[in-house]
Amino acid sequence: MNLDVVVLQNPLSHWLTAIGLALLINLVVALVKSVLVGRFKRLADRTATAVDDSIVAVAQRTKQWLIFLVTLYLGTQYLDLPDKVAATLKVLATLGAFMQAGLWANCALEFWLGRYRQRAMEVDAGAATSLGALNFIGRLLLWSVLLLVMLDNLGIDVTALVAGLGVGGIAVALAVQNILGDLFASLSIVIDKPFVIGDFIIVDEYMGSVEHVGLKTTRIRSLGGEQIVFSNSDLLKARLRNYKRMYERRIVFKFGVLYQTTAEQLEKIPQTVKAIIEAQPLARFDRAHFASFGDSSLDFEVVYWMRDPDYTKYMDTQQAINLGMVRAFKDAGVDFAYPSRTLFVEGPVTVQTQAV
Repeated sequence: MNLDVVVLQNPLSHWLTAIGLALLINLVVALVKSVLVGRFKRLADRTATAVDDSIVAVAQRTKQWLIFLVTLYLGTQYLDLPDKVAATLKVLATLGAFMQAGLWANCALEFWLGRYRQRAMEVDAGAATSLGALNFIGRLLLWSVLLLVMLDNLGIDVTALVAGLGVGGIAVALAVQNILGDLFASLSIVIDKPFVIGDFIIVDEYMGSVEHVGLKTTRIRSLGGEQIVFSNSDLLKARLRNYKRMYERRIVFKFGVLYQTTAEQLEKIPQTVKAIIEAQPLARFDRAHFASFGDSSLDFEVVYWMRDPDYTKYMDTQQAINLGMVRAFKDAGVDFAYPSRTLFVEGPVTVQTQAV
């Protein structure tokens, strides 16, 4: 091989040296990355601090091809290159350096915000919901600043570019107004907090627990197990009921007894029901009344409050009340009513029988 062949004003031997130097530096960076990740992974297993975990996460975001763009530019610095080639290598190196720096910074931001969000979920679900929007805004600012600094380093007039974007932004806003509507709705959810992650809500005929509040959509896990996705703007326009914000649950239930029940027995029923409800630790009795005459029953209406809004605890309490009423009514000789009809026939009734 003739190493004296001139390529772009430089001997081939100089090019091989430059590329070899770039590959060598790239290899060193890869080895350092491997050593750092290995050691800090072992350290992370033995410590409770999150610093070593973040170092591992950031190091794993290193892209060797981006590093190679930078090392190739460094390796060709002693070559006498044409202006266009030198400018191209500089642009590639600048892009590689800023993209790699952005990946590292973005990873660190996601790691610490994600860790804080996990801790916040245990204490304040509202703060965890806000962190979703904060994560997006933080990454948007990060990449915007990196882009502007990179363009400035490449010699582009950033001031004129920003002014041009201001005019073009109006056209873009008109084109993506639905997306922007969902974005502002997301910010409204984060700031106003009509619900947060973990809340049980009902929207029109849909119900479930809030799993995720994103920039465009909110995801709810229904009681049946499927995921329901709402656009944020549609969600804020709907009538929404948030059961997680319920501090007490008001319960109204009715029952009926037979018309054959005596007045004395009817008078005792409200006090009997009151005693049964007051025996439940989470229930607060409100009232019990003989409310109306039904088609086939004497109807009572009972109201009480659950001190704990949890639905399962409510059902456990209601079951205990129902069983208590069944036992108490049986002891008192009172029968629950069921749909029935009594037929009264005037005059004598003749019954004919025929032998077979």
